[in-house]
Amino acid sequence: MNSQEKEISYTSTNSYSTLNTLTERTKTVWLVCHGMGYMSRYFLKYFKGLNAEDNYIIAPQAPSKFYIQPKMHVGANWLTRDNTEAGMENIVNYIDAVLEVEKIPEGVHLIVFGYSQGVSVAMRYIAKRQLQCDQLVLHSGGIPKELTAKDYKYLSKDTKVKLIYGTKDEYLDEQRIQLESARATDLFGDKVSVMPFKGTHVVNVEFIEKLV
Repeated sequence: MNSQEKEISYTSTNSYSTLNTLTERTKTVWLVCHGMGYMSRYFLKYFKGLNAEDNYIIAPQAPSKFYIQPKMHVGANWLTRDNTEAGMENIVNYIDAVLEVEKIPEGVHLIVFGYSQGVSVAMRYIAKRQLQCDQLVLHSGGIPKELTAKDYKYLSKDTKVKLIYGTKDEYLDEQRIQLESARATDLFGDKVSVMPFKGTHVVNVEFIEKLV
């Protein structure tokens, strides 16, 4: 068998979702990356308790959709270990396009939020684009192995990094939690605050509402 794997470039279309309205009164803009199995429009429900006038939430949509058993709900996935670099480059270009359309005004508070698989996407994106943010929230996800402290030297000294996880998270045992906490400190130093909660691998809405 003489098979070959080849590569092409083409134009693709993807959706994204927003919550509330971006106005002159908006104080905080959130860029939120959902976890595996979510859809962006449903992920927004975790942010509906935030003050609608003050907060505007932008939720990019992971590109690869699939059916989830047994009810065949549709979920989505950002990346796999296969050809990760090329997949991330496509995601970077996609989020670039989202932010170009949204035109986040200068002077607003920017929170970049990743949950579960969305942690790796959020971290890679801001590193590649050197995006300044007031807060980087890493909720119940893993830090990509290739990232180093050098990738985040550009961040302002005032940027805050929040590492959130459930103490009974079925995907993060004690050893993994210690590893991820150490990695976050290696990357961000004293910018990091570790925020554990009693719970499993779920989005902690109470913590979200305390971020602003």
